[in-house]
Amino acid sequence: METPDTSTYMIAGFAVSFLTLGLYVLSLYIRNRNLKQDAETLESLDKQLTKK
Repeated sequence: METPDTSTYMIAGFAVSFLTLGLYVLSLYIRNRNLKQDAETLESLDKQLTKK
């Protein structure tokens, strides 16, 4: 009995895993960027309100 060649499935699995990981890292980057923008906006509003 011969072992079936499943290398195609292994490559497909790695491709899906790397794609999922890449999308997750991209999501974290975008969230971090948006969080920094929100923090800058809040700091600006705080400075404006404390001047009055």
